[in-house]
Amino acid sequence: MGNLGELFQQGGIWMYILAFLGGICIIIMLDRIYNLFVNFNIDKEKFVNNVERSILAGDLNSAVNFCNDRKSPLNNIVKAGVISVMNKGKDEEVQTAMDVAALREIPKIERRTPFLPLLANVATLIGLLATISGLIKSFKGVAGVDPAQKTALLAEGVSEAMLGTAFGLIIAIPTLLVSGWLTAKTQQIMDDIHEISVATLNLIVQNREKFPTK
Repeated sequence: MGNLGELFQQGGIWMYILAFLGGICIIIMLDRIYNLFVNFNIDKEKFVNNVERSILAGDLNSAVNFCNDRKSPLNNIVKAGVISVMNKGKDEEVQTAMDVAALREIPKIERRTPFLPLLANVATLIGLLATISGLIKSFKGVAGVDPAQKTALLAEGVSEAMLGTAFGLIIAIPTLLVSGWLTAKTQQIMDDIHEISVATLNLIVQNREKFPTK
């Protein structure tokens, strides 16, 4: 722990700026991982089978109750379509209800993930700025200084430069890797939403006669 504190001191103010930036990256990554892999992640086959079985049986209440089990975007979008059918909406109205729900739910899936590559780039640039600052400090500090002190001053400036660069890359590289992983998961969830939403709408249209009328 002492060594870490010494490194922060040697790296100067840039280390604290990068540490703050790294903390923001970690918070965003943990939030996105929890939502994408826990809150929004569903068993696709189970969901499709349950909704399909309820629609084919004409039991729309059962379909709504199943959708209510989870508050994921997919559940909410499909539920909006089923409720529209229960309210005797026409095919176009059912489609509109699902589209409106999708416009409300899909941003929840994509939220904050695009900030990760931006923050990674900023961390890299701050590391580069730390390098330039450290080198300027080194060369400016040795001007007109006793030769015996030049080595120590140069070492201090170069240490600040290298530590800032290294810490910036330590933040940027994992952040970019996690960002790519989260983006892939986001795309998978959105693809599932589009596929299942269309399949559910087609199933509703094809089985209109099974639903009770007022």
